[in-house]
Amino acid sequence: MMQKTIFKDLFIYKNKSFVDKRGHFKELLKEKELKIRFPFTVMSFSKKNIIRGLHIQTKNPQGKYISVIKGKIFDVAVDLRKNSKTFGKFYTCYLSEKNSKSIYVPPGFAHGFCTIDKENYVVYSCTKYRNAKSEVAIKYDDKKINIKWPKKNLTVSKKDQNGITFSEYKMKYLK
Repeated sequence: MMQKTIFKDLFIYKNKSFVDKRGHFKELLKEKELKIRFPFTVMSFSKKNIIRGLHIQTKNPQGKYISVIKGKIFDVAVDLRKNSKTFGKFYTCYLSEKNSKSIYVPPGFAHGFCTIDKENYVVYSCTKYRNAKSEVAIKYDDKKINIKWPKKNLTVSKKDQNGITFSEYKMKYLK
């Protein structure tokens, strides 16, 4: 079941789960419902209180369909589409193995998340292959974006700590 948001082309999906005494089976993605191809799928594992992001590719931006296989994350998508009505605004939601939700983040958004549980496995199906040379990290704690992360004392990679500000992104990439 697809749920629209106020952001053009950003959707939440409630995945079908089938549970019995053996365990469960969950449908994650149906390309025919989205009408989008996903040639590249990756997975990350993160411990508790980790920030990953905010990431965007400036050339050949990716759309991402994100699902949590195990654990729980606070997911964030920041609209960086220059002519969008929601430019500079962000959308947040919790994705978990229990709530069976996934999110489709369209190209032109920076994406990141904060892990909530002890073990967190996240699967990303992407509309384009990763282009590390055009990948940009925007500071997760940028004051202009002002995301209220649900955890304190977070572990953040050097790449993400050294990310650029939202203002720097606008000046460099949205001329």
